Amino acid sequence: MPVISTGVGADPAAAERPAVSPMPRRAFLSGLCAVALSGCVATPKPAVAPPPPARRPPAEPTTPAAPRAVPLMYQALPNERFSVPAVDVSKVDPVFWRQEDVDYPTSERVGTLVVDTAAKYLYHVTAPGRATRYGIGVGRQGFAWSGRAHMAYKREWPRWTPPDSMVERQPELRPYSIANGGMDPGPTNPLGARAHYIHQGNVDTLYRLHGTHQPWSIGKAVSSGCIRLLNQDVIHLYDNVRNGSPIIVMEHGGAGLANA
Repeated sequence: MPVISTGVGADPAAAERPAVSPMPRRAFLSGLCAVALSGCVATPKPAVAPPPPARRPPAEPTTPAAPRAVPLMYQALPNERFSVPAVDVSKVDPVFWRQEDVDYPTSERVGTLVVDTAAKYLYHVTAPGRATRYGIGVGRQGFAWSGRAHMAYKREWPRWTPPDSMVERQPELRPYSIANGGMDPGPTNPLGARAHYIHQGNVDTLYRLHGTHQPWSIGKAVSSGCIRLLNQDVIHLYDNVRNGSPIIVMEHGGAGLANA
């Protein structure tokens, strides 16, 4: 006789539940990888503003260079006929400032004036081998004069009468021509506070040693042949040189021309 199962121990509802299909292996592995990879992606952090640049310490205040002190010899001269202002020494190289009692080996006799146009110095021989040295401005190319002559005479606050040849080159000077009496003395007169007149024999060379109110011109070749000194220097020279003193105006590296 065949054995008939009575279904003891079986779940009667199981027969009624629908069958569940197992998850395919490939789908399961794909999902597992997705979860694993999500753990390798960095979570973006919120943007952080860069730190402010470091503050530089305040710069040290710069102190402007102190103006060069005016030496006593170049102070203002208020008691002159026309007041002479202090020299603007910032416009004059100190190598051209007056130097007294300098070494100056020379065979020229005491009292002689020697103009070294190349070095831009005037020497006044004061003792054997000694001299007072002045910085000067000299004649520009084509106007320089050289020779051996003498200082015929000197004048305080002279009139300026440009020679006719200069008036021809510069017609604007005609009001100051010899025929018109020249320019009155004064602080802007081109001859400055003093003038020394150079003659060869009895002939006026028309060249002068004179003052200037243009300190920047000392040490340069800018004039029409005359020798210019600072007003304070030309006054000092005037007080120490005699009429008739010999003068030698040297060329570059040479001496003067004919004897006075």
